[in-house]
Amino acid sequence: MSKNEGCYTFQDYLKEAKLTPAEREEIRLDVELTGRLIEAREARGMTQRDLAEASGLKQPAIARIESHRSVPRVDTLLKLLVPLGYTLKIVPLEGSDRL
Repeated sequence: MSKNEGCYTFQDYLKEAKLTPAEREEIRLDVELTGRLIEAREARGMTQRDLAEASGLKQPAIARIESHRSVPRVDTLLKLLVPLGYTLKIVPLEGSDRL
C-alpha cells in the first residue's frame, strides 16, 4: 500500500495485480485515451454538460467514461470526439513490429 495517507491507489493495484503484458497495455491505452478525451474537451472550454448537448449523450454517461467507471463503445467514442474536432485512428503500438 502507498504512503498516501493509508489509501490503496490504482498504482498500488497495478503493482500487485497479476496482469499479463497485454492486460497492462490495455489499461494503459484506456487511461491515455480517456485523458486525451478530457484534455480535448477542456481545451475547447467545454463542460461535460456542453459535450453532452453537442454529442447527444447524457452528462452522467460522460462522467462515467471520464472516471473509468464505464468503457465506451466505438460509436460512443465517435459521438464524443466529433464535436471536439477529433476522430479515431488505428496506429501501431510503439515498439510493435506489426504492419
